[in-house]
Amino acid sequence: MDVIRVSDFIHSTHVILFIFSLLFRSRRKDAKPLPRFNKHSVFWIVASVAVTYYVDFLRTILENDDIKSWWFNAGLVLLGICLSLAAFCMCTLSGSEASSTTTRSIPHPSHHHRGLHFCVIFNIALWPVWSFCTPLILFTQFMGVVMFISLLG
Repeated sequence: MDVIRVSDFIHSTHVILFIFSLLFRSRRKDAKPLPRFNKHSVFWIVASVAVTYYVDFLRTILENDDIKSWWFNAGLVLLGICLSLAAFCMCTLSGSEASSTTTRSIPHPSHHHRGLHFCVIFNIALWPVWSFCTPLILFTQFMGVVMFISLLG
């Protein structure tokens, strides 16, 4: 029975990753950039608009008394923090000089945790209104906003 040492495993992993990077690097040079308007982004934007219209999303958010206000307000605070961190990262990481340097400022992993927290908190806050449809509605809204922002630039 052969014993596999950790150093051999790490070395073989690095070799495999190097080979994959060479393969994908050659494809990246030949690949054309994707157009801004594609089926995927248009689908999510149209789905988000349809969900907003058919579930009366904005009116429900503003006028429904079943929403757990403490959870909703906490979610709004976390959403504001996530959006401000995202705007900061977009401003600092965009541009030619930021993308060409090797020492870039990378968002802290807690940013992703805050994003997950505000999603869960919004689901808790809006669960009494739409019950099992709440995650689907919020995910559709999220994807519509993300795709709309991707169209902007």
